[in-house]
Amino acid sequence: MHSIILASQSPRRKSLLEQAELVFTVKTAHTDESYPDELEVEHVPEFIAGNKALAVLESVGKNAKSDPVIIAADTVVILDGKIIGKPNDKDDAKAILKRLSGKMHKVITGVVMQSAERKVSFKDVTYVYFQDLTAQQIDHYVEKYNPMDKAGAYAIQEWIGLVGIKKIDGDFYNVMGLPITRVLKELNAF
Repeated sequence: MHSIILASQSPRRKSLLEQAELVFTVKTAHTDESYPDELEVEHVPEFIAGNKALAVLESVGKNAKSDPVIIAADTVVILDGKIIGKPNDKDDAKAILKRLSGKMHKVITGVVMQSAERKVSFKDVTYVYFQDLTAQQIDHYVEKYNPMDKAGAYAIQEWIGLVGIKKIDGDFYNVMGLPITRVLKELNAF
């Protein structure tokens, strides 16, 4: 049995693995989250997740007592073919939510599961359809929930998801940051 290391500081990813009743540790290593300009936006999260997994695998080293499986993930929000990252400040968060209001966007999570001997990489895509949001709803959400650490300036499981999302097509947990059902399936294959 492999030990499992989550290469992420995301409290949402940690919570999903805990809810799946997995035993794991969290270990991160600083990685550059830039990507080549020519890389298609749909492949960016897998690229970044791969860098995270490799950095943690290298920091654990070959001297580990077992061959751990590193789980790394990166999530991006794509609107009109462009990546919308984490907001810089509250004004940026409000501007992002205004852009998402009344539109469909894609949430893509890239996942890399890597041990010293094996690597599995995949992405999951969910289509999210927002209602038209009022300025008051946007202000309330940003001020009360402070979504500065979230791609697209929102978390689907928070208040904004209840009042602002019309429907999704795809995995709800993918929008939270980890397509947990697919992760568990791939872990079983390890």
